[in-house]
Amino acid sequence: MNKGEFVEALADRLDVSRAQADRALSAVLDIIAEELGKGGKVAFTGFGSFEVSERAARTGRNPQT
Repeated sequence: MNKGEFVEALADRLDVSRAQADRALSAVLDIIAEELGKGGKVAFTGFGSFEVSERAARTGRNPQT
């Protein structure tokens, strides 16, 4: 499911316009992104959580060289 399909399902479930559902979803995603940008964690009990994690760099290889 992509964002457009999600917005359509959300609009149908809440009986609102697609534009309203799109604004609501964009607001939720913006809030999550802002919190993650501050180094925070966002958790939804019974669903999952979002947090930024640092990974070690890896050496890339070009198979054509």
